[in-house]
Amino acid sequence: MESYIVFGLVLLVVVIGATLALVAPRFRKPPTLPPAPPKKQVPPAPTTQAPPAPPVVEAPPVVEAPPPVVEAPPVVEAPPVEVPQLETPEPTAGRLVRLRARLSRSQNVFGKGLLALLSRDKLDDDTWDEIEETLIGADVGVAATTEIVGKLRERARVHGTATASELRGMLADELVTALEPQLDRSLAATQRDGRPGVLLVVGVNGAGKTTTCGKIARVLIADGHTVVMGAADTFRAAAAEQLATWGGRVGAEVVRGPEGADPASVAFDAVKRGIEAGVDTVLIDTAGRLQNKVGLMDELGKVKRVVEKHGPVDETLLILDATTGQNGLEQARVFTEVVDVTGVVLTKLDGTAKGGIVIAVQRKLGIPVKLVGLGEGPDDLAPFDARQFVDALVGTDA
Repeated sequence: MESYIVFGLVLLVVVIGATLALVAPRFRKPPTLPPAPPKKQVPPAPTTQAPPAPPVVEAPPVVEAPPPVVEAPPVVEAPPVEVPQLETPEPTAGRLVRLRARLSRSQNVFGKGLLALLSRDKLDDDTWDEIEETLIGADVGVAATTEIVGKLRERARVHGTATASELRGMLADELVTALEPQLDRSLAATQRDGRPGVLLVVGVNGAGKTTTCGKIARVLIADGHTVVMGAADTFRAAAAEQLATWGGRVGAEVVRGPEGADPASVAFDAVKRGIEAGVDTVLIDTAGRLQNKVGLMDELGKVKRVVEKHGPVDETLLILDATTGQNGLEQARVFTEVVDVTGVVLTKLDGTAKGGIVIAVQRKLGIPVKLVGLGEGPDDLAPFDARQFVDALVGTDA
């Protein structure tokens, strides 16, 4: 117990000592500092008068230099762009009459040769035999010649003695009848059910097919139709360029593909473009082919089938060289077996051709001749008219 008391006293003394140590510095007097020395009086700085300011010299007015004259470079005028002038095709009405002088070779056979025979004082059997030979030589064909001469001989017998003018009229009537004027020779070149009329142009090499295709476009445009042409002759490098030249002259768009492209594809695209453009007619030029080349003829059938995915082909025109005479009939027959030929275009009737081929083609094939070519000019393709054609052969030039 005593030890606790002693410990407590010691603790109390320690606490009191610590308290005094903390409180005692607050009651101590601060140490006295010696007095500060008196401040020295600093005499004022002598006042010095500033020297007078120099007079202000005005700067001379600044004269602005004129800006340098920069000459503009001379303006080089671009050469005027030549806009090709579109040609206006001649009207188709009466073309055959205007071109009658081109039938000189045929006129010699019909208008002069036959009428010379018919003008003889006596028309005996020998004369009629000569008339038959003349007509056959003019490519009329044996069957048609026999029919024409038979009717003409009967009319001459009934009328008795006739003048040369009367016999010429009889001959003209029989030739017109043989040409079947009642056949429809119009071109299916107008829109049907919202799509353009599609004309497929076919023929053998060398018949003037691409040139004739361009001339057909001119015929259609002259009659007021709008035309898109398809250059589906991709085997001949110059064919597309040739067709583009024809189209450019009259403002007809030409759809073409690269050289060697699939002709059926080009034909398909041409019809598609014609539908989009809303034109009246799509005219498709195909590659020339020999009638005895089975592969090429089969390809022509393919072109027709592909085009018909848009709709039926409205017209298939066969281009025949009139100077080939009866050989052209065999060409035509083979083409009719591959595609449905609806019309014939006879070219080169102005040369060595004989007009009787028109009768032979129609009689042999049952297909009307719709157009005839009578020269190299762009508008020398004429719609065929039986009466006008015969008048040109045996008319006033006789």
